[in-house]
Amino acid sequence: MLVDDSGGGGVVVNSSSPTSSLAYLQRVDDNPYEALPSTARNVTHMMAGAAAGILEHTVMYPIDCIKTRMQALRPDPQARYKGVVDGLYKMLHLEGFRNTVRGISAVVGGAGPAHAMYFGCYEHIKWKMMKSGGNQQLANAFAACGATLLHDAVMNPADVIKQRMQMFNSPYRNCSHCVFVILKQEGVRAFYRSYPTQLTMNLPFQVIHFMTYDYTQDLFNKERKYDPKSHVASGALAGALAAILTMPQDVCKTLLNTQEHCARKHSPYISGLATAFRTVYEYRGVRGYFRGVVARVIFQIPATAISWV
Repeated sequence: MLVDDSGGGGVVVNSSSPTSSLAYLQRVDDNPYEALPSTARNVTHMMAGAAAGILEHTVMYPIDCIKTRMQALRPDPQARYKGVVDGLYKMLHLEGFRNTVRGISAVVGGAGPAHAMYFGCYEHIKWKMMKSGGNQQLANAFAACGATLLHDAVMNPADVIKQRMQMFNSPYRNCSHCVFVILKQEGVRAFYRSYPTQLTMNLPFQVIHFMTYDYTQDLFNKERKYDPKSHVASGALAGALAAILTMPQDVCKTLLNTQEHCARKHSPYISGLATAFRTVYEYRGVRGYFRGVVARVIFQIPATAISWV
């Protein structure tokens, strides 16, 4: 969910993730159905966005767990899945439902503040630029990028904890234990090894998502009227394509977050996108960059589709 008040009244788009933050940039003034009362406070939008972010991550959490496990370079024989359905079946059958949501508290604790800060940063940057007479499109773009930098900085530690908890036979008892062990053995730096990689994934995702949506709307809704079906279809296609094209970065991010022991060679820990990229290729080849792609697409489609309604 994003807010645009540059036209005098609040305009909101349901975007629960920074990956869809550019969703509304060119058409906010042409969509009166999205208008909110001018009295709506920014904190209201921040709270709504935080709630939407938490909902997005928690509802599809089991799918995200399958994706993380499928991206493992050398998974345990019991955690080798043929696909999403096979993965869910094996997890439920061998481990029970509880393990499908293991680590979810890290997401709940991180997504709320991260999304709230995203909206606060977005509105502040855009207001500053518009106040000084800046171009609205440029202000939107700079605000979205700046907000993404902050969002990912807040969310990255939560992602590290979440993905380590999601791995098969994770040695951590709970999220608090995971934090304690990481700090003791690896230090604070471990929570941000994947931060640059996260940015190289999320920023291109936004651009691809927006451009694809715009193109498909030209095909499905040339008059740009409010048509929920065309918005959902375009949003779903845009989200799916963006998820596929940024999949290599996501696989590398998972490796940097989980630090699989089997993948370590010449250094104590894998650090940096280039090293992660080489390691994935060494163990899995080109196909390794797209392990879990179906799970990621399934995870992204609902969020990106709904963000345009």
